[in-house]
Amino acid sequence: MRVLFMGSGALACPALQRLWQRSDVDVVGVVTQPDRPAGRNLQARPCPVRAQLFERPNIPVLTPERVNDEAVVEAIRALHPELFVVAAYGQILRPALLDIPPLGAINIHPSLLPRYRGASPIQWAIANGERETGVTIQFMSPRMDAGDIILARAMPIEPEDTAGTLEPRLANLGAELLDEVLDMFQHPPVPRQPQDESLAIYAPKLKKDDGLVDWTWPAEKIRNRIRGFHPWPGAFTWMPGPKGPVRLKLHAARVERGRGEPGTIVEMGREGPLVATGEDCLRLLRVQPEGRPVMEGAAFSCGYWQLEGQRLGA
Repeated sequence: MRVLFMGSGALACPALQRLWQRSDVDVVGVVTQPDRPAGRNLQARPCPVRAQLFERPNIPVLTPERVNDEAVVEAIRALHPELFVVAAYGQILRPALLDIPPLGAINIHPSLLPRYRGASPIQWAIANGERETGVTIQFMSPRMDAGDIILARAMPIEPEDTAGTLEPRLANLGAELLDEVLDMFQHPPVPRQPQDESLAIYAPKLKKDDGLVDWTWPAEKIRNRIRGFHPWPGAFTWMPGPKGPVRLKLHAARVERGRGEPGTIVEMGREGPLVATGEDCLRLLRVQPEGRPVMEGAAFSCGYWQLEGQRLGA
């Protein structure tokens, strides 16, 4: 089977590895994102999939800025793919592309569709307090994540999971499901289950400002945001500083009983500051003041003891 793979993020890497391992699959090309500036020096760096491809110099690689441009569509058509496999690619495919492979285009999506369609399903599932997510492999359609479902499997979200810890497990599950789906293509028919539109939930692309904490929220909601938005965009608040508010990133926290004016540091405890919220309190276990390294809550309490009784978020 001649397969064109389209992917960019770390979620896609195990699936690409699985394709290489199959003797019945010929990966005729890979479409991925171009190198982007990253780091303090803004040096161009490859995405995770592109980095893997340095081990496979003989595979044709396309890195278009706009995958739906006519010249790119024709270059992909010239590879004569029978099937597209897409995972964490980052661009929407238009009908001119989707119509190329005779077997169709399939997408590995890290949620149980139709829940959490969109660009950030892992982050929003955790941030919304879900206890379960999963992976769905679907036929692609012009509407984002709305195609017929081929196969789906659930995975629990552990109480201490962050987006950073959950993503690798979902990536490996996606590769396992891809194996099963490719077997279905070798022994058709491939099942197609239409999605129930009434159950659709969307997970929009994250912005940096999504990480801003509102201390009037319940402590559990804030903790879920900290988990869901780690490592990016990161949950944050503002703390008083000698020259004005200072950005404070929140890396880990624990819900505790208590009350007070939302945002107030009610105590600088041995494990970290205890902050009042709209419901209960939040113990900040690991934080990062702007321009400083990540520190344990206990070290923050020692170094910033004068903040006791003051309010965060101003």
